[in-house]
Amino acid sequence: MSRPRLLPLPHPLAPVFEGAVDSLGTALSNHTTGHYRVTVRKFLRYLGTHHPQVNSLDQLRREPHLLGWMSRLRSQSPPFATAYYINLLIALRAVFTELAWTQQLPLLAHLIRREDIPHFPQRLPRPLTAEQDQLLQQEFIHRNDLGGNAFLLIRHTGMRIGECADLSFDCLRSAGPNQWAIHVPLGKLKTERMVPVDSWVVTLIQRLRFFRSLDPLPPDGRLLARPSSKQALLRQLRDYLHQVCHSLGLSTRIVPHQCRHTFATEMLRAGVSFPALMKLLGHTSPEMTMRYVEVTLVDLQREFQQARSKPRHLLPPPTTSRVVLRTGLDGVLDSLLAAQHALEMFRRALPVGAARTCLDRLSNRLTKIATEARKLGTP
Repeated sequence: MSRPRLLPLPHPLAPVFEGAVDSLGTALSNHTTGHYRVTVRKFLRYLGTHHPQVNSLDQLRREPHLLGWMSRLRSQSPPFATAYYINLLIALRAVFTELAWTQQLPLLAHLIRREDIPHFPQRLPRPLTAEQDQLLQQEFIHRNDLGGNAFLLIRHTGMRIGECADLSFDCLRSAGPNQWAIHVPLGKLKTERMVPVDSWVVTLIQRLRFFRSLDPLPPDGRLLARPSSKQALLRQLRDYLHQVCHSLGLSTRIVPHQCRHTFATEMLRAGVSFPALMKLLGHTSPEMTMRYVEVTLVDLQREFQQARSKPRHLLPPPTTSRVVLRTGLDGVLDSLLAAQHALEMFRRALPVGAARTCLDRLSNRLTKIATEARKLGTP
């Protein structure tokens, strides 16, 4: 169901701002575009009330128009949540950037500066407690219904609830003899991935396929049937979790995403490396993954005791084969090739970025130096 269109705002600048939002909206979702429209209306209402003389873009100034609007937002009672305030500034800044480009007014892009936007409040990891996790899993297994098996799948794969709703009927793929993986389609970050699973998760997929075969809705290629839309299915799953938590006497504020945090923390404690955990979760930056894992004092004690019992500086050095070092020009060439090899191996381990690009250029220079050095030995 589409959202009702907002009534036109009686302000001289409303048409040009609406045009900027329409231009931005071609690459945005309807929900995001709607947020931009609401933000623009809030700003124009403030402008019309406190600065009625402003009726053209070239009259807009950082002081008093934008700074006054920000001050007005911060003085609301009850106060806006920090995240909401940040989103308002980001949305209006994007609109001004669009207007600066389309209206050939570069100053508009600097009315809201980066330092005006506060940092998002730090979100601590929210895994389930051991008791909550155990009670919920036991209840899901006991019920053995569509919702219970769906949440067990989310819990044991770390996927988002939206990704679970988008799983295809044939999402289970063979990765080798008695090895399986689930293909998670394009998700929140527009990435897809393969998540290795065990026989227990394979059983969950088979159960969900069975429930799908019993559903009266016609097959649509998805693992979970949608009553009317994806959003309706998500509401149904969230309501199911709310009812289960209420029946168990747990906090009804538990949300599906906490299963993802729990999976991430469990995998890290089980010994999964940090880069591998990023792949499992479908993250694109280590900072994002760090928000998902909880490192407790018990984890620190375990790592500390392991490091003390097997300190790296006491490990025997790796054995290497004896290599006869050549002298003269041949020795110089050997050193250049060895340096290039070590640099290239280090470069490949880095993520895509400025450092990797710089090392690639240095590696090419070493190749050219080695080529010129070989010519010295040619008569």
